[in-house]
Amino acid sequence: MNKRIFIFDTTLRDGEQVPGCQLNTVEKIEIALALEELGVDIIEAGFPISSPGDFASIVEISKVVKKPVICPLTRAIKTDIDCAWESLKFAKRKRIHTFISSSDIHIQYQFNSTREKIMEQAVDAVKYAKTFVEDVEFSAMDAGRTDNEFLARFIEAAIKAGATTVNIPDTTGYCLPQEFGEKIKYLFKHVDGIDKAIVSTHCHNDLGLATANSIAGVIHGAKQIEVTINGVGERAGNTSLEETVMILNTRKDLECKTNINSKKIYATSRLVSRLMKMPVQPNKAIVGRNAFAHSAGIHQHGILKNKFTYEIINPEDVGIPKTSLPLTARSGRAALKHHLERIGYNVSPKKLDEIYKNFLALADKKKDTTDDDLRILMGDEALEKGIKLELLEVVCGKPLTPMATVKLKVGNKELAATSSGNGPVDATFNAINSIIKKTVTLEEFLVQAITKGSDDTGIVHIQLLSKGNMYYGFGADTDIIVASAKAYIDGLNKIL
Repeated sequence: MNKRIFIFDTTLRDGEQVPGCQLNTVEKIEIALALEELGVDIIEAGFPISSPGDFASIVEISKVVKKPVICPLTRAIKTDIDCAWESLKFAKRKRIHTFISSSDIHIQYQFNSTREKIMEQAVDAVKYAKTFVEDVEFSAMDAGRTDNEFLARFIEAAIKAGATTVNIPDTTGYCLPQEFGEKIKYLFKHVDGIDKAIVSTHCHNDLGLATANSIAGVIHGAKQIEVTINGVGERAGNTSLEETVMILNTRKDLECKTNINSKKIYATSRLVSRLMKMPVQPNKAIVGRNAFAHSAGIHQHGILKNKFTYEIINPEDVGIPKTSLPLTARSGRAALKHHLERIGYNVSPKKLDEIYKNFLALADKKKDTTDDDLRILMGDEALEKGIKLELLEVVCGKPLTPMATVKLKVGNKELAATSSGNGPVDATFNAINSIIKKTVTLEEFLVQAITKGSDDTGIVHIQLLSKGNMYYGFGADTDIIVASAKAYIDGLNKIL
C-alpha cells in the first residue's frame, strides 16, 4: 500500500520572498486557484502580520479556495497568532503555522536567548494557536543545523503542546541527503508521541540539495513535503514541487503517492513564472523548455526507436505536448530523416547522405534549423522568402495609448497594419497578428542584454504555442521593440 504524502505549497509565502517577485492580491488568488486545481493539500498563503497586503490576500484567498487547507505563517508570538486567526475567518479548512529557531547559532545570535527559554516560547505558541484551531503546525527553524538530541526534545515538547504537524526545516540548505535522512530517522526513534503528528520537511536549495533532502526525509518517514512551484524562494530557492512529485511518481519503488494532478504541472509552472516575472531556466528539470528536448544524434536515434531509451517521464504526464527533437549540428541522419518525413519528404538512403552533408553545413551556421530550412535544402527555393520585417514605427509614453505600425513582406507582397496594445511590444505583436491572421499564444517572453549598458544590444527569446506545438523565436537589436518584433516573426515563420 502506497504511503500518502501531503504537498504543502509555500509559493505564496516563501516563494514570494524572492526580490522583485512580489504579487498583488489578484495575482495571488489566481495562483491559489491554480494550486487548488493542481491538487495541493495545504497552501501557505502568506505571513499576515508582515503587511496589510499579505493579510488581505489571505482573507481573499480564503473566500475562493475550497479544498486545500489555508495556512498563514506566524512567529511564536501571540500577536502574530491573533493576526493569523483573524485572516482565516473565511477559510473552509484552517491551519496555523508557527515557528521559532532551534539551532544554537540562531538562539545565541538572533534571539540572544537560551534553549530552555526558546522551547518554552515554542510550547506557549503552540498551545495558544491550539485555542483557535485544531490543526497546528510547528517549525523548528534551522533544524538542519540543530543537534539531534536537543531537536528531539524540542519536537516532543511541541507535539505534547498540541502540534498536529511538526516541520523539520533545513533553513540554510546545509544538510547532505544522508545526514538529513538520518535526522528524520533519529526523531522517529527518540520522540515520544511522534506517531500522533505528521512529520514535514522544508528544505532550501543553497547547495542544490533541497529536493534530494526532502526525498531522503520521506524515505525515513516524513509524510509532508513543503515545496514551491519552480523551486522559487529565499536565496537559492526551495524544494521544487514538480521535481518532488515526479520523483515520487516515477520511482514506484518508494511506494509513495500524492494528490497532485501531474498533467497540470507545466501550466502552473508557466503561470507562476509569468506572474512573478521570473523565467524558468531552460535546463530546469521537468518544466524547463529543454527538459524533453533531445539534441545529440545518438539520443535522437534512440528516442525514435523507443522513447524510453532517453526519457524516464512522458512529457504529456506533466502537461507538455510532446518530446522535442531539435535539429542541430549534433543531430544524426535518423533525426533528419524523421523531420523530412514529418513535413512530407521520403528520401532514399543515398539521397539522405547528400542532404545530410548540406544540412550539417547549414546547422553549423544556424542555432536553430527550421522546417523551411529543410524545404530549401530539398529545393523549394521560394520558401526562402518567408515573413520579413520591413518597417516598424511605435508611439508610446504617458499618457499616450501605445500604437504600432508594422509593414511586413509576406512572400512577394508587402502588407501593413496599425494596432494598439497595453504597451509597445503588445501593440507590435497585435499589428503583426492582424497581418498574418494567425492565432498563437505567447507562452514566454524573455529579454537579455549581451553585456551591459542602456545602449547594449538586446536579445529577445519568445515561446509560442500553436495547435498544441511549441515554437521558439529569437531576435536581436539595439532597439528592444525591434528585437521583440524580430523574435515574434522568427517564431511565426517556424509555425507557418
